[in-house]
Amino acid sequence: MKQNDQSQKPLLTNREREVFELLVQDKTTREIAQQLFISEKTVRNHISNVMQKLNVKGRSQAVVELVRLGELQI
Repeated sequence: MKQNDQSQKPLLTNREREVFELLVQDKTTREIAQQLFISEKTVRNHISNVMQKLNVKGRSQAVVELVRLGELQI
């Protein structure tokens, strides 16, 4: 039995959402890291985690899927 959407855990963590919001603003990994005060490796990890959650192979596909799901606006 499926739960309704409101009781499900959000797809993205707050940090993953922040990373992708900056990514769609055409920020580089380095710029995102500097703005969020995290390492470039951590930015890449967040992007990779989202790609795994969505079962996609690239950042662009992840963005398209997040927009389609209503998780991200561009």
